[in-house]
Amino acid sequence: MNNNKLIAAYADFMKHLHETMEDTLHTFAEALEISKTKTGQSSDITATELNKLSTYIKRDIEQAAHGLSPKEDNNSLSAWFKFDIELLENFTLDAFLSVADKTRIELEKLKQLATTHVYHSGDITIPGTFICDACGKEIAFKTTSEIPECPKCQAKTFIRI
Repeated sequence: MNNNKLIAAYADFMKHLHETMEDTLHTFAEALEISKTKTGQSSDITATELNKLSTYIKRDIEQAAHGLSPKEDNNSLSAWFKFDIELLENFTLDAFLSVADKTRIELEKLKQLATTHVYHSGDITIPGTFICDACGKEIAFKTTSEIPECPKCQAKTFIRI
């Protein structure tokens, strides 16, 4: 296994991940899979190496998402990285922190979901946004409405977000 090749592929994977998270409304898991596919197409690493790389990136982003607070300053970032963040390349730092911040928000949403009430198709509800408990599809109501089955997977349970 060529480590330089994997390091270059890691950077490429992060670039794809950053672009995917910036341009669309994908979850972190979806963006990770999309970026994995794009990296596999644009590099010459094996499927085994690509899976290993995906695991590394998922680990790094989730750790950063758990470790960073909503408003980070350079001193706390330096403490988290354990070195001067000025030593990092700007794009690498910006892309990594952007994805980590979005992942932190996604993890916070999941934490909130675990402590909220379940809504069922057929229930009447006030305006708001709901997420399908099965597939994650969001549906929004601007007026009092009856909750339908999930338009994506036909599941019947939702959480208000």
